[in-house]
Amino acid sequence: MTVPPPRQKVCKVFERETLGLDFGRMAGAKRNTRDLFGATVCQLAGIIGRWNRRFLATVLLGGLAWLSACAPPRSSRITIGAKNFTEQVVLGELLAQEIEAVTGEPVARRFYLAGSYLCQQALVSGRIDGYVEYTGTALTAILKQPLPPVGQRDESTVFARVSELYASRYRVKVGAGLGFEDTFAMVVRGDDARRLGLKSISDAVKISPDPEKGWRLGVGYEFQSRPDGLRGLETTYGLKFAGDPRTMDLGLLYRALSSGQVDLVAGNSTDGPIRALGFVALEDDKHYFPPYEAVPLVREDSLRRHPGIQVAMNRLAGKVSADEVRGMNYAVDSEHKDVGDVVREFRKGKGL
Repeated sequence: MTVPPPRQKVCKVFERETLGLDFGRMAGAKRNTRDLFGATVCQLAGIIGRWNRRFLATVLLGGLAWLSACAPPRSSRITIGAKNFTEQVVLGELLAQEIEAVTGEPVARRFYLAGSYLCQQALVSGRIDGYVEYTGTALTAILKQPLPPVGQRDESTVFARVSELYASRYRVKVGAGLGFEDTFAMVVRGDDARRLGLKSISDAVKISPDPEKGWRLGVGYEFQSRPDGLRGLETTYGLKFAGDPRTMDLGLLYRALSSGQVDLVAGNSTDGPIRALGFVALEDDKHYFPPYEAVPLVREDSLRRHPGIQVAMNRLAGKVSADEVRGMNYAVDSEHKDVGDVVREFRKGKGL
């Protein structure tokens, strides 16, 4: 089976080659600078102990101003974040490259933030200026809103609600959609789908590879606890599982499915391995999942300081189809291509 490249290899692309920065050394250098300055001040104090205190205060204030000048303010460089799976890194890189193309300034990447909660905290605290989120995830997992009734889960309704809440609660702007949805998908092996005649989630309720025990399920950490996740899915469809679901990192789900450790996984509709490994995503025939439109989230104060971000978001609006993002995911996961190169090639094809 073809598996995604090790996480360390992909991280290296952004931490070393794209950023060209070593934050550990930078932090150490800053600490050493402060320590050196402190020691120097103590020595000066011993020498000039009888000097006027006003002079000493001037020296201290000047030194503090010098140290402050060494640490640029947050607004001096735009920082884009991403969660810890391939598609998020692809979309984060896409947004970062477009901002760089518009502004002519380098953009810092803070990728592989472990899940929606950490991305939200990084955004609200100002550690990042923006990242790409999915409207259904934003509505339920971040904004803690109940799932709208079936029939009121259309894209425009969910987008409007999410935009209103982000603006009023966090002063964050929800940008126009990139052009595709990445919904949850219940995925089975292709052989099982053909042998058992599975096309929809309802089909999986009626029959399973082991009729006595039921489906062996694999899920990511968020899906098990989210309001739009496992519990609601079980209630809506009446699915029965063989014991507790196996919870694992998203990157391991398809490996577990391919090796026969599980029979059904909660993946994402645009995941590259679905097509590459001949898996089948079952239709959500009861329309349980809300829309998961990919949208950029950016702090309002960041947009005021860096208006080029808005220009970049406008240029990306509606430019990415589900097939195109699936292709980029596949290129990174299965062909082991550099994320930056994959995104540059996509942007070139779009005339960006």
